[in-house]
Amino acid sequence: MNNLLPHITRRTFLLGAGAVVAAVSLAPHKLLSRNREPIQRTIPSSGELLPIMGMGTSRTFNIDDDPIVKAQLVEVVQEFFDKGGKVIDTSPMYGNSESVVGNLLKITGKHDKVFAATKVWTDGLQKGIEQMEQSKQRMGVEVIDLMQIHNLRDWKTHLPILREWKQQGRFRYIGITTSHGRDHEELERILAKETLDFVQFTYNLEDRIVESRLLPLAADRGIATLINRPFQRGDLFRKVKGTILPDWSSEIGCRTWGQYFLKFIAGHPAVTCLIPATSKVHHMKDNMEAGFGLLPDAAMRRRMIEHYESL
Repeated sequence: MNNLLPHITRRTFLLGAGAVVAAVSLAPHKLLSRNREPIQRTIPSSGELLPIMGMGTSRTFNIDDDPIVKAQLVEVVQEFFDKGGKVIDTSPMYGNSESVVGNLLKITGKHDKVFAATKVWTDGLQKGIEQMEQSKQRMGVEVIDLMQIHNLRDWKTHLPILREWKQQGRFRYIGITTSHGRDHEELERILAKETLDFVQFTYNLEDRIVESRLLPLAADRGIATLINRPFQRGDLFRKVKGTILPDWSSEIGCRTWGQYFLKFIAGHPAVTCLIPATSKVHHMKDNMEAGFGLLPDAAMRRRMIEHYESL
């Protein structure tokens, strides 16, 4: 695509959707040792900066009261914030994940650091209102930063109340989501005509369909993007199992396949924030490291695709 990121060095910001300002160029080894500021992208509707690496909670945060599992998640959340993370995305669809997020924010004392994103996932106006009020209570935040309509469910009913509550200051941003390629045609129609701050969909090395229409449309319409399923629910790792990371990927600071997969996505200029989900501290460390240093330009991204497809 002709709108791929041309060059990213040291500290990069996406100003609006598709515009890039590149700073001083540094060799990868120098950059990794000197620059510990996370890469950030701009929310087009406001100009607010977000770290490009966020965190999802699907499956990973739907836990019971097991103290060992809870202690592991405390470490995961602490590591996320220690490495400059802000965006935590959850949903009522994910079992008790909202409540777990709220509890972990309380334990770690990070309610003032989080960019809290959740969703409405039900039918009907009153049920939607009740669910959104419950989400706020579960997460323990004064204001939900981003409320999204989950998988387009009853979106015509929910969108007016989302706009009203944003106007009242209950939400800072509003958006809509889908995943694993569903409902792209309807989503495209919605993005083309409705005013939204965010859209969330799937994008990764295995599933690149959004490159053709949805990513360019989001950029044109000034809509920030959240990227779910960056590892295609583990399919990418299964494909590369037993293979060696290509030497040339070190040019952008890749040390693992996980960083290879995440940096490929982050290299697209219309991507605002990735939300990989994990319940393991070492995976969180690896994910967050991908949000620092260099990102691939258009030529490097094509090379990454070719190598992955050759395996």
